[in-house]
Amino acid sequence: MRNRSTEPALKHPRVVALGGGHGLHATLGALREITPNVTAVVTVADDGGSSGRLRRELGMLPPGDLRKALVALAGADDNAKLWNSVFQHRFGGTGALAGHAIGNLVLSGLIEVLGDPVAALDEAARMLGITGRVLPMSCEPLDIEADVEGLDEDPAAVRRIRGQVAVATTPGRVKRIGVQTSAGDVPTACPEALAAVRSADLVVLGPGSWFTSVLPHLLVPELHRAIVETKAMRVVVLNLVPQPGETAGFSPEQHLDVLCEHAPELRVDAVIADANAVPTPDRLRRAAAVLGAQTLLAPVATPGAADRHDPAALARSLRHALAGTTSATGQEMVGYAGREPGGGEEDTWR
Repeated sequence: MRNRSTEPALKHPRVVALGGGHGLHATLGALREITPNVTAVVTVADDGGSSGRLRRELGMLPPGDLRKALVALAGADDNAKLWNSVFQHRFGGTGALAGHAIGNLVLSGLIEVLGDPVAALDEAARMLGITGRVLPMSCEPLDIEADVEGLDEDPAAVRRIRGQVAVATTPGRVKRIGVQTSAGDVPTACPEALAAVRSADLVVLGPGSWFTSVLPHLLVPELHRAIVETKAMRVVVLNLVPQPGETAGFSPEQHLDVLCEHAPELRVDAVIADANAVPTPDRLRRAAAVLGAQTLLAPVATPGAADRHDPAALARSLRHALAGTTSATGQEMVGYAGREPGGGEEDTWR
């Protein structure tokens, strides 16, 4: 059992969202409806596209996922909207700049000039009118390695492949992943990211590419420890559909099984899943219970787009999880036994 935060603190909870790419963008879009105190902690293992090119040419953090997180939190005034549009614009043509997003180049330039990726991201956040913060999970680029089966004639043979793009697009079945620096060393976490996780009221994992955006946070030893030890509520948001390559054929509960395998010490308070994307709710409940979590089933997909989370619907589910109330559909209970949230030392999470 865990002591909970007081009621005043939950009016503007400090929230940390862990992930990368489009999944993190969806989470941030939902969280900004709940609180201005949002910190995105972003994966830095991308080695494809514009990000991969800049990483290889300049030897710095791949900026693409960091840019997407900044844009997701951008302000609503005219200046912020302009910079948002500029950051997202990609050069056309066939020259050296073709395919590069301007935001990727701006971030790379800021990192070179300021000599500090955190300072660069804070400056970019100021340009975009962000009230929250975007941080890398590590201040150096990382590589993902995966043990994959099904790539040889022997279906049980395991081959190790390296690189985010290779892992994300493998036709085999990923069994286990690890992360390391480009030199093969154990990665260190960004100190500001560690501080944000430790001081948070809510930590959100997922949705996103399970093996290349979500799990890597738990494979950086210092960040793993901070996530396990934080006093914050921990919520996992499941993907709406399996991802080709990484999780093809995975059921919702298999995503949780993989999470348990990679982080057996992790305990979670709630698992949010789309009610229409869970064919066997009882199996999901049992898998969530292994993590210590309750399930919250609600319609969180965008109408007409079953593979995209609806920010407003996801925000409602996250509010319910944070407040410890019933789900939007009343199908599940995630909350306190006894007193209301914020009742003090006797509050217990069930």
